Amino acid sequence: MCLICDRIEMIKKHQNKFFVKELRTGYVVLGDNQHFKGYTLFLYKNHVGELYKLDGNEKIEFLEEMSLVGEAVSKTVRCEKMNYELLGNGDSHLHWHLFPRVSGDLENYGYHGKGPVWWYPREKIYSANNELGNAELEELKPKLRLELDKIFL
Repeated sequence: MCLICDRIEMIKKHQNKFFVKELRTGYVVLGDNQHFKGYTLFLYKNHVGELYKLDGNEKIEFLEEMSLVGEAVSKTVRCEKMNYELLGNGDSHLHWHLFPRVSGDLENYGYHGKGPVWWYPREKIYSANNELGNAELEELKPKLRLELDKIFL
């Protein structure tokens, strides 16, 4: 099993504290690390490694839901810009990374402090200072769920 499948199994067993909401094509979870406040993942429900392997209707719905999750995250944290990534080199299971962006979040990295999230040092993103603590989780999760509920009636 892959890491994403493991996380989904934890959701099904009510053991994933980062789980926010189940949608038709996937699961919304908050990221373990929050350098980019509101960092969220949208995990496709089934183990599929490539977007083009989804049939047309499923692909369209997965993309639409991802976009709406981005909208909910943006409203929750009031960011200036949303960045979306669908990579899969590490975990070959469709999952979106949604990065809320604000001015200065890269500090002095990148071009005038602007650029893609991967310009920020990995060790800083995943430092203990950015781990999502229980108090922050209990504040952020219901706010995101509320915004999702407004969109996905």
